Amino acid sequence: MTAPTIRRSPFVKFMAVALIALCGLFAAGSARAELRVDVTRGVVEPMPIAISPFHVAAGGDQEIASGIPQIVTSNLERSGLFAPMNPASFIQDPASIDQSGPRFPEWRAINAQALVTGTATRTADGKTRVEFRLWDVFSQQQMIGMAYMTTPQNWRRIAHIISDEIYKRITGESGYFDSRIVFISEEGPPAARVKRLAIMDQDGANARFLTDGRNLVLTPRFSPNEQQITYLSYHNNRPRVYLYNIDTGRQEVLGDFPGMTFAPRFSPDGNRVIMSMAQNGNSDIYAMDLRSRQVRQLTNSVGIDTAPCYAPDGRQVAFESDRGGTQQIYVMNADGSNPQRITFGEGRYGNPVWSPRGDLIAFTKMLKGQFYIGVIRPDGSGERLITRAYHVEGPSWSPNGRVLVYFKERPTAGGNQRSARLYTIDLTGYNERELKTPRDGSDPAWSPINP
Repeated sequence: MTAPTIRRSPFVKFMAVALIALCGLFAAGSARAELRVDVTRGVVEPMPIAISPFHVAAGGDQEIASGIPQIVTSNLERSGLFAPMNPASFIQDPASIDQSGPRFPEWRAINAQALVTGTATRTADGKTRVEFRLWDVFSQQQMIGMAYMTTPQNWRRIAHIISDEIYKRITGESGYFDSRIVFISEEGPPAARVKRLAIMDQDGANARFLTDGRNLVLTPRFSPNEQQITYLSYHNNRPRVYLYNIDTGRQEVLGDFPGMTFAPRFSPDGNRVIMSMAQNGNSDIYAMDLRSRQVRQLTNSVGIDTAPCYAPDGRQVAFESDRGGTQQIYVMNADGSNPQRITFGEGRYGNPVWSPRGDLIAFTKMLKGQFYIGVIRPDGSGERLITRAYHVEGPSWSPNGRVLVYFKERPTAGGNQRSARLYTIDLTGYNERELKTPRDGSDPAWSPINP
């Protein structure tokens, strides 16, 4: 059965086709095997999974056939939920898998629980057809099978999409591999730090700069439904909020606001930007309608209100404020009514970021000279601290709400330099990994799944 063409963005268009086998060991793709990873436990024993090199069909591309399994392997291994097996242990070769299907006893002999196979074929029009199948080795069933038609230059993208399909089928949750991260690329001494807006795939590949470094940039955030980023930039030492279109490279000033402006973020529908503005020595929360450019004030307190973030349904806003005497997190309705403090532990709380699933709010906590990243429910219950460091800040959620990205900063020898690096960690507080960037990186923001 052929699915309709899926538009993933102007630079990616492909056709996805469900592969349903006919009989015997090639069980129907709709068959439900019991192979499953429980992602809700704090400590998960990674599932052994064999990811075979793809078979190069006639006229196929060897780079694609070997590159896609390598990226799928890397994605699944970094999730902490899978233990990809060494291909040197594989007995059956890709050509025989393509010809007659998996010989399951041979895969069971090396203790593989799941198996990924595939082929790469060049079509007459110069495009590439990539097929993959996911197998439950013990039940000898096909769990899922898909084919993708795309341009040869887009094979890395296909690898991320395949990774998402495997992750979803085995965990029951949506994947997050076909996404990007925007961040601030940093270099130079503290007194003359150059900060540029940069973007990369979620695995660190395809990193590129979006700004030239002549103006300081801060707090980039993705639109939930457009290829746009909002960020703060200092032009002639004057803070301005910008929109940046990733596809066209076009930058647009949202407006010249009086006083200082901080931490702009999109609403879930992408039609508004919420931010903090300082006027007459006091900071409050404001929302701008991107269609009318009208600005509405949401808070009016004697304290500093900043770092606002919408709930995924758009009905509430989390923000930080010192209106009660210390820096804490509050939740209010989207119109600014009924603000309620939700943090009451020791220390100071800031940078609230609502999970895409709506069940948790991530935050930064400062206590006794240490910084922490934690999560808390919107009603203030269930606070958990999941990582700490000399300086750790800027949490942002993966599209499925399972992983957080953030940055750690530490002084270098002598104290006259600084080092900032990006990290990811599972929601449970396990599997912390450094995310490699060409230069220092800070203030990351994870995109939704690519359109």
